[in-house]
Amino acid sequence: MDFGFEAGDEEFRAEARAWLRAHVDGALDRRSWERILGKAGWIGLSWGETGYGNRSATLTQQVVWAEEYARSEAPTRSGHIGENLLAPTLLAHGTDEQRARFLPPVAAGEELWCQGYSEPGAGSDLAGVSTKAERATDGTYRITGQKIWTSLAHEADWCFVLARTEAGSVRHHGLSFLLVPMDQPGRIEVRPIRQMTGTSDFNEVFFDGAHARVEHLVGGEGAGWGVAMSLLGFERGVSTLAQQIGFAGELGRVVRTAVKSGAVADPVVRERLVRQWAELRVMRWNALRTLGGSGDAGAPSVAKLLWGGWHQRLGELAMLVRGAGAGVGPAEWSAEAPYELDAAQHLFMFSRADTIYGGSDQIQRTIIAERVLGLPREPKGVV
Repeated sequence: MDFGFEAGDEEFRAEARAWLRAHVDGALDRRSWERILGKAGWIGLSWGETGYGNRSATLTQQVVWAEEYARSEAPTRSGHIGENLLAPTLLAHGTDEQRARFLPPVAAGEELWCQGYSEPGAGSDLAGVSTKAERATDGTYRITGQKIWTSLAHEADWCFVLARTEAGSVRHHGLSFLLVPMDQPGRIEVRPIRQMTGTSDFNEVFFDGAHARVEHLVGGEGAGWGVAMSLLGFERGVSTLAQQIGFAGELGRVVRTAVKSGAVADPVVRERLVRQWAELRVMRWNALRTLGGSGDAGAPSVAKLLWGGWHQRLGELAMLVRGAGAGVGPAEWSAEAPYELDAAQHLFMFSRADTIYGGSDQIQRTIIAERVLGLPREPKGVV
């Protein structure tokens, strides 16, 4: 299948661009922005004709929207976890009652979600989760444990949690996928994790007997691993192309800095800039090829390896062309108080994590080796 844009897609692009130009406002908080997007019908384009308050769009139109959104420099989405991860999962595995309860508020931008997967002892190896969910006499589940690196937990209204519902179970067995309200004082505590960039994008979440209703169990008790893996399949796709628009903007700023600083006079620097540009084009065509249906089981892992390494190299190049001053930190620095980095410093420091979060490079290579190349499976500590 060839992936290409048609005349109707360009009309859709013009509509999206005009709407974004008229509505993007840097003064808006992120929750208000989600509601504006929802009211205009821009949330849930990939859900199809569901009747839950979203507008449907073709695959190419979804790509157009993602690209135009990135180009518009609109606020970073706080609703993407509910829209792009939870909603497709409920459409695939949820009950009619679950879809009717949770999809309309997501489509309206009214309820925000976070993902309760990683734990201190179970990051890339997700099957090692130890958070427990025990059935109580009142029919609810009581959840106890800790999640970490939880994006947007400090803003979220709900969290989908992978927890162990079968006592004594190990690895992929005995796990369940639960929908948990975050407004449970005394039962759920969110602690922001301060990064070396000075920001707090991630959080630790502690569950101390937090309640989840039995009707908010997705896919059935003990079926959580299959649901969780299905969700991860939705994590990469159209959003990868939007990410690349952001990468192109960062590359453009690095090029302008190289010209301003005079670093572009160095032929080695010029070669590295051109290589970054060429590799970004390759990533785009690879993403389009995968969306067009000619990908394979290892396509998401290949994409993650490509962009993770590319972005780290761009961060290193940004510091190089910035010059010696790039190594000088903020004038006002404190281990406790927030501080600001310039664009090159932030890019360099944040991109160090690109080859770790979302599945480390080692994990991605193992997936490719086992699922694509058919090599022997890596031994596990517990089977």
